[in-house]
Amino acid sequence: MQPETAQPPAPCCRLPGPSRPFTLPNPLPMTRVSPRARLHSSELLRVLASQGWLDASADSGDVGQRLGDWLDFRQAIALQAFIGSVDAPSTPPAMPTARVDADVLHRRFAQVRAALEQSIVGGSVPVPGLARIELPPVELEHPIDPKTAFDPFRRHAAGHQRQMEIILRALRLQLRGMLDKGTDKHRQLAALDAILDNVLMAREGRLLGQITTEFEKRFARSLRQHMKQLVQAAQADEPAPRTEPWLAPLRQDLLACLLAELDLRLQPVLGLIEALSQAPTQQQ
Repeated sequence: MQPETAQPPAPCCRLPGPSRPFTLPNPLPMTRVSPRARLHSSELLRVLASQGWLDASADSGDVGQRLGDWLDFRQAIALQAFIGSVDAPSTPPAMPTARVDADVLHRRFAQVRAALEQSIVGGSVPVPGLARIELPPVELEHPIDPKTAFDPFRRHAAGHQRQMEIILRALRLQLRGMLDKGTDKHRQLAALDAILDNVLMAREGRLLGQITTEFEKRFARSLRQHMKQLVQAAQADEPAPRTEPWLAPLRQDLLACLLAELDLRLQPVLGLIEALSQAPTQQQ
């Protein structure tokens, strides 16, 4: 029996709830390179270091040991079972049941990346199934309420993080399904990716959420200084100072962090695509 042709990840990711499916637009012209999966090469680390929030040159220690420290007992059991299945005497090797078109996979990857990047830098295109995420204004309306002034920026960051999570998780699940139709090694990779995703998902969400908190602290410091300038301007009967000179750079840095976060989130997806692209059943 000839193996069937594997269906590439669908151009439509159905979202939870009653919303319509998210349809990816045509690929946008991009000059950004694909993310690389080298340790310490993360663009996000570089961006955070440029903000003074971490030391990118610091030794992170043994990665395997640190990963082991994050496992709870259920995850440890699942990982041990997986290792046991890999080391066990092999049964007759599984034959691939699907062909893989590497060009189609890489085009789909480029489409997803382009759509998410355009969403971040352009305030989100009106794509069916996803809410439009407006860019926060860089000129605050008066009177300024320090307690709520950062809210649009928090909603903006959280909205894009949800978009990335929903779309890339759906794509990652589809790629695992394709790996499950491949060789034993491909199936093992799909199982390992699922285990590691379960281990890292909650921790990743907490750590990435802290980035917005750091921007809020920076915003609060700048706003306090701005409020003092407002009082001084009022006392001197001068025009009120604008927030754009300090808020526009903050917004730009926030967008840069979101783009770097996207690169980070794309690395596991790209790894699965590269594994599928090397499948022996690939048809050129």
